[in-house]
Amino acid sequence: MQVRSPWIDIAVNAISDKKGHDTLIIDVGDVLGISDNFIITSGMNSRQVRALVEEIEAQITNKCGPKPLRIEGNNDYLWVLMDYGDFVVHVFHTDERDHYKLEKLWADMPSEMIQ
Repeated sequence: MQVRSPWIDIAVNAISDKKGHDTLIIDVGDVLGISDNFIITSGMNSRQVRALVEEIEAQITNKCGPKPLRIEGNNDYLWVLMDYGDFVVHVFHTDERDHYKLEKLWADMPSEMIQ
């Protein structure tokens, strides 16, 4: 793994605080070019996905961190993408994550399982 943004650790702490499941950090910087890391995590239902998204943004903002460049998927909270530039957070409803299997696309990249 390359040196990663300190905001990733804050995002991971927020995920832990709201009981995100199967959290994974994937180093995509060598092949993607537009972002260095993906964080992938899951919530059991839309309410938990929303709580995860809100807590990630709140904890990063409270530490004077960056605002997301964009957030997509916050209309139904099945798969929310939070783009912070250096890293992207994917917060999935468990069923959506099982369906899309995003981490499988990046299986050959260095990764770190959290939890």
